[in-house]
This record gives sequence, C-alpha cells and structure tokens, in this order.
Amino acid sequence: MSDLAARWPLGDDLADVRDELQAAYDGDRGYHDTRHLTEVLDRIDELAAAGEEFDGLAVRLAAWFHDGVYDGRPGAEERSAQWALSALARRPEADEVARLVRLTEQHRPAGDDPNGCILSDADLAILAASPQRYAEYVADVRREYAHVPDDLFCRGRAAVLRELLAKDSLFHTPHACEHWETRARANVEAELRRLET
Repeated sequence: MSDLAARWPLGDDLADVRDELQAAYDGDRGYHDTRHLTEVLDRIDELAAAGEEFDGLAVRLAAWFHDGVYDGRPGAEERSAQWALSALARRPEADEVARLVRLTEQHRPAGDDPNGCILSDADLAILAASPQRYAEYVADVRREYAHVPDDLFCRGRAAVLRELLAKDSLFHTPHACEHWETRARANVEAELRRLET
C-alpha cells in the first residue's frame, strides 16, 4: 500500500474506491495530482493540530473526492460530487462529502460551516507556499491548460487571481488567516503583476 493510500480515512473499507481515486490523481494532470491531494491532506492535519474543530471523516473523504474528476471542462466539481454520492451511497457521510466537494468550485463557505472552511482553506493553502513551491504550482497549472493560447490563458488566469484578491480574506479558519494569509496575498499579487507586464 502506498503512503497516500494509507491516508484513506476509511481504513480498508471501500479500498476499491480509494484505488480508483488514487489512479485518477496519478494521471498526467499538471497541478491537480497526487502531490496536490497529499498537500491538501497535510493542511487538513495541520488545521486539526492547531485546534480547529470539524468532522474529520467527512472533510478527509471530501479531500479525496474533490478533484476526483479533473479534466479542464466545466462541471468537474459536480461530477466529482456525483462520484462521491455513488461511491459512498451506503455511508451516512455521503451527502456532506458531496456538498463539500461542490463547495470547492468557489471556495466561499459560510462562516458557520467549519467543514467547508477547513476544506476550502486546505485546498487554497498552496497560495501560501514558499516562492519555489508557488512557482512550481503556477507552472503546473499552465501545463494543465497547455491547449489554451498564452494570451487567453494570461487573461483568464489574471481574472481568477483578481477574484481571489477581491475577497476580504482568502482563508476562513483562524489558523489559516493568521499563518497563511499574508504570504498567500503576496504570492498572488506577485503572479498577477507578472501576468500584467
């Protein structure tokens, strides 16, 4: 069993689903690959260790499913949510996992939604990475959209970055706001400047 497979939150239950998800992330995806899944799980663990309270099982399952389908086409989050509903049909967490997966399309959880805040923050934590890791992330995202001409990609990416910067805060949990917000804004602002020059 791989190190990532050992982090499947259901132990040996639904190992076939775990293996299908891992195979999906193992594909040539650019950014949304097994490294991304591992980093999201790491950030969930960091938030838990910092004392953030949430439903660990539902959030970790949602992390596994949130980019289960990732093909650059609209509706990937909904297709990932449908996969979760189908795969977890007999489990009480199924609806919550699907809801959380859908939330990752916009990363705008309500303030009283601890599960949504944790998953959203963990998914966007890459924005607060070291400059070297952030540069790798940017290159991997560009590789995902290699089929898009440079001018169109730059315009689209800049729009995404401006939308992020327009939020009052990129993060929602106290730990993420305190430890990730400043670096994340600096990284996003620097990338936006490069795109606009």
